Amino acid sequence: MRAIGEHTYSLIAGSRYLEITQTDESCSFSCDESEFEEFWKRYFDLDTDYAAYISRINPNDSYLVQASEAGYGVRILRQDLWETIVSFLISQQNNIVRIRKCIQNICEKYGEEKKNFKGETYYAFPTPQSLANQDEDALKECNLGYRSKYVVRTARYFTDNPGKLEEITKLSYLKAKEELLTLFGVGIKVAECICLFSLHHLQAFPIDTHIKQALDQHYKRGFPKRRYKGFEGVIQQYIFYYELIS
Repeated sequence: MRAIGEHTYSLIAGSRYLEITQTDESCSFSCDESEFEEFWKRYFDLDTDYAAYISRINPNDSYLVQASEAGYGVRILRQDLWETIVSFLISQQNNIVRIRKCIQNICEKYGEEKKNFKGETYYAFPTPQSLANQDEDALKECNLGYRSKYVVRTARYFTDNPGKLEEITKLSYLKAKEELLTLFGVGIKVAECICLFSLHHLQAFPIDTHIKQALDQHYKRGFPKRRYKGFEGVIQQYIFYYELIS
């Protein structure tokens, strides 16, 4: 998301452009109602009752209670699989500012040029086909560095295996993770992130530096995953957000 006003953000998902404005507790979307119902409602996972997840948090776990209160409103987006894979390949050993810039660069160079409802130019996320024919180092021009070959090889794989992306979306959590780990450049953390942020396998529990620090500090005997079975990823996001703002 990109801030374009005090309470307004723009967002590009795939080839779609959206602006969201929040006034108090009300959010307005720049799309028409049919597009909201068809795409954005699912994208933001608005039909899921996150309060039900929060209600199951152990009331004696003061850290997690505080984390869920701080992160109230956080949702797990249902993002496009291809876009999520590329984004997390780029994210390795990288920071948010650079990740954003890398994604913007590949969209502007290889994505389809589009116009938003205000007549402004934006660029769709590049397709696997648009990247598959590039040299493995071509995306270094977009500041991807060594990650360039990860993205190009993955684009070639999905171009050579049409239907594979759709196939992965239908797999169970463990099978999907297993399949993702066969992709060049995808390790455990990246596979977990893709499972959570695209495939909506809420039992995925990615562990990065922030999460590891939190677990080491607050859950020395191990995180009680069994209590939160089936929605561990939601709890992970409350912890992640709380660590960031703390």
